[in-house]
Amino acid sequence: MHGFEVACVLAFFSFFFDDKEYQYALIHWFCRVGLEPDQDTGMWIVEPENANKHPHIGIVHVDSIYCAAHLIPVYRTNQYISWSLTMHDTLDKFTQFYINKFVDHHAFEIAY
Repeated sequence: MHGFEVACVLAFFSFFFDDKEYQYALIHWFCRVGLEPDQDTGMWIVEPENANKHPHIGIVHVDSIYCAAHLIPVYRTNQYISWSLTMHDTLDKFTQFYINKFVDHHAFEIAY
């Protein structure tokens, strides 16, 4: 993925210091599963980083965010999916995600 990392933005915030505004994002880091894309789909798989069941949280400057990633849950054959599941719940209900490189031309170039 050309040296890029994946994270989920939890919140955006800013503050002023010496009359200058600084804009940051609170993020939950994701890590890649494996050393290469999934053999069946050609897409990278990522999962939230949780060391000792504690999320790996960080703060980054918004200028260091390159682009949004479209994540698709990795569905397991023995996994029950509730009819009440919404797009707002997927990051909490699934443990792994594909990075969708087919969402647009730029994503395809970045996440090949």
